[in-house]
Amino acid sequence: MPEQPRAALNNSLSPSELLAVALDAAQAAAAVIRDATPRVRDIVWREKGATDFVSEVDLAAEMEILAVLRQHVPHASMLAEETASTIAPAAQNSGVVFVVDPLDGTTNFLHGYPEYAVSIGVLVDGALTAGVVIDVPSDECFTAIAGGGAHLNGAAIRVSTIDSPQRALFATGFPFVRQEEIAPYLGQLGRVMAGASGARRAGAAAIDLASVACGRFDGFWEMKLSPWDIAAGMLLVREAGGVVTTMAGAECPVAHTSVVAGSTAMHPWLLRTINNV
Repeated sequence: MPEQPRAALNNSLSPSELLAVALDAAQAAAAVIRDATPRVRDIVWREKGATDFVSEVDLAAEMEILAVLRQHVPHASMLAEETASTIAPAAQNSGVVFVVDPLDGTTNFLHGYPEYAVSIGVLVDGALTAGVVIDVPSDECFTAIAGGGAHLNGAAIRVSTIDSPQRALFATGFPFVRQEEIAPYLGQLGRVMAGASGARRAGAAAIDLASVACGRFDGFWEMKLSPWDIAAGMLLVREAGGVVTTMAGAECPVAHTSVVAGSTAMHPWLLRTINNV
């Protein structure tokens, strides 16, 4: 049999089959994280950069994910946070690409703060096609397929119906790498707090986006995130009836980017408020 083109091999799986593979991989990683939780104080970790950490658990969880993905979709590419990327972000528009964060919220995990997740998004020829976020401490599993809706533990979810900022609760992420972003961010936070019922910062963007998708938060914004932070969560929000853009109001890419997500009612208010217009 002649060798098939790589894209044809990758794209032979349906979106639901790709989601099933991603879900298996995410569950394998979640098991690694749960097994490590009782010994969290003894876990070896190091700095990737100032205030940005990686642990042996991140790496072990990523290896579990890759083992599952390579078994079921051996010709797919990987865009992963830690050590296993096989593709540059600029080359992610061909074939199947799994966008992997093996432990979103590493700092939370290392401190025993129960807000961390496994996140896997699936791109097919550059388009978000499937995604899964497992909130490990709460054992909640969020899934989405493009055109097929978003679900939490198998039940359909929708974004919030609140249409007044005074009743809205927003999630956010603090700048933690570039100190020069702190001052402009504090202006954003102050304006949101002055007009909304509250703002929360939990430290795991994948969970924040999933919480927007299921209506716990009315919106979320952060000045800079990476593709593995947002790929699955973006699809969850969109499939739950919400909107995801950059801070400039453009369609949000699976890239290093700013993110503004929310319901159709609250996203415009949040975008105007953080931009002070």
